[in-house]
Amino acid sequence: MAGAGAVGRADSGAFAARALAARAERLRREDPSAAVALGVVAEARGVAITELLLPNRGVAEIAFARQLAMYLVHILLGRSLTEVGAVFGRDRTTVAHACALIEDMREKRRFDAEVDHLETLINERCGFAQMAEAHRAAS
Repeated sequence: MAGAGAVGRADSGAFAARALAARAERLRREDPSAAVALGVVAEARGVAITELLLPNRGVAEIAFARQLAMYLVHILLGRSLTEVGAVFGRDRTTVAHACALIEDMREKRRFDAEVDHLETLINERCGFAQMAEAHRAAS
């Protein structure tokens, strides 16, 4: 019977993975721009989108990527701290902390350039660049 515990853990792990995948898919349907932002950050930081949505902190690399994604969803997409918290399953104060941390880190030129690049990618992938261009042409 020693293997029964391992099977139970595997089943619960598979259930958790399915739940995270479903959550990521729901985000793609309900807030495609936020899903794009998470995808860009995940790709740039070498983590999976589902890892950004984990209910626990995770390893430092995942936690930092999540904080960066929170910042971008708040600042670039204009979501409130509460709305960002809902995307990540976090409290608004956690999002505020993440945003303050990233904002402070932007004092470093290299990191600021990285964030600028991520902002450009998100804007392009969301189609904001085309909308802004059309608005400028109409003005």
